[in-house]
Amino acid sequence: MPAILDQSLHEWRDFYMLGGAACATLIGLMFVAASIASSLFTNKHLEPMRAFVTPTVVHFAAAFFVCLVAVAPGHSARSLGCILGLGALAGLAYCGRIFGLIFRRFSAGLDWEDRAFYALIPVAGYLLLLAAAALEFDDQPNEASLLAAIGVAVTIAAGLRNAWDMTVWMTTRPPGAEPPVPAPPE
Repeated sequence: MPAILDQSLHEWRDFYMLGGAACATLIGLMFVAASIASSLFTNKHLEPMRAFVTPTVVHFAAAFFVCLVAVAPGHSARSLGCILGLGALAGLAYCGRIFGLIFRRFSAGLDWEDRAFYALIPVAGYLLLLAAAALEFDDQPNEASLLAAIGVAVTIAAGLRNAWDMTVWMTTRPPGAEPPVPAPPE
């Protein structure tokens, strides 16, 4: 590993360790919340789960993955750039799918804040990770580490907000409540 990449990753090690631990904990809490609210999740709720619950877990898992990769030893700038870039592209593709689902099927029942945090802000996190990957290829590891850290933080922040939003929704609905009504297919 080149000395400058090693030094840059070392300087960010605590951030990635804390971020990874936070993501792992938050993923676990999402499973606990889903288990507690399992009476809400019926076949009628399958599509809303795919649009809201699953993406939040996926975004936490993506941030967790970036944190794991960043603290793994033995990276070259190219290997780290490849892993970050491929992960960011996969995240962007997934966001595109979720974006389409939310805006086609649930936009009538969502306010602007929900649309932004569920569909748009995670895109910003993945774009930052993609930019970090490009900077790794350009041999700018300090700048890449900063952008990757911001990308992770943006993704975690969106996930935290969404997890809280879902928790409030789950705890304020009586058992057997109707899910958000999707728009009819076009």
